[in-house]
Amino acid sequence: MKIALISMRPKIADKKANLQTMKEHISKTKADIYIFGEISLTGYRCKDELRNLVETIDGSSVEYMKKVAKDKKCYIIFGMPLKDSNVEGLTHNSAVLVHPDGTTDVYNKWFLPNFGPFEEKLFFDEGESLKVFDTKYGKIGILICYDLFFPEICKAYSLQGADIIVCISASPSTTRKYFETLLPARAVENTTFMVYVNLVGTQEDLVLWGGSQIYSPIGDLLTKAPYFKENITTCDIDLNQLKIARANRTVIRDIRPEIYHDLYDFSRYHMKNK
Repeated sequence: MKIALISMRPKIADKKANLQTMKEHISKTKADIYIFGEISLTGYRCKDELRNLVETIDGSSVEYMKKVAKDKKCYIIFGMPLKDSNVEGLTHNSAVLVHPDGTTDVYNKWFLPNFGPFEEKLFFDEGESLKVFDTKYGKIGILICYDLFFPEICKAYSLQGADIIVCISASPSTTRKYFETLLPARAVENTTFMVYVNLVGTQEDLVLWGGSQIYSPIGDLLTKAPYFKENITTCDIDLNQLKIARANRTVIRDIRPEIYHDLYDFSRYHMKNK
């Protein structure tokens, strides 16, 4: 399975230009799945402009990417602001997985940073679903940027049989060391391939470091894109490595689900005693 990691420099609030750029990047190389960063459709720092940029899952931008996927006979993952399917006025920071047949799956970001330069809770609603998505190559779980700091998400995916966990991101240079520490840890904790794709370039006051990368199920770095440079990096992964990794490090077998009930109780107990 060949994965294309596309460290893209999106234009802020210019969906037409960004869609064209994504299509051009896809046309430059051959792969089975092409992955772009967080909110690559609109750029990360749109703020109040999001109200005019947000679309539904059957909107024109997703339809455009469906056509690209069908023509290329490939899978595509990209980030965008997406309207809530049930409640008018709510918007999610979402990742869309487009299949070669034009069907789509959606992951909505669970953990929205609201500290330092980040203001996501002002504009987005939190996700509530953690599903793995079936592809012809295996099962994929998706998370977005700050979600990586919460290991429960990756564990939820591995317990559902995820073979690959994809994290799309808009990470500034000040946080690079955190991501490059956590990515191999999540791979080892869950014996899954960890795929990370980051935006690159300047978005107002943020300098995004690129550096998209893939780790094996035992935490080995398989490929890394250059820092601070728009780039397409491809990597062939062998899903047969999963069997060996899970035989040698049986973390999925040995997990004790009751610990999650305990964590819930600890959290609620802590809240009640504040």
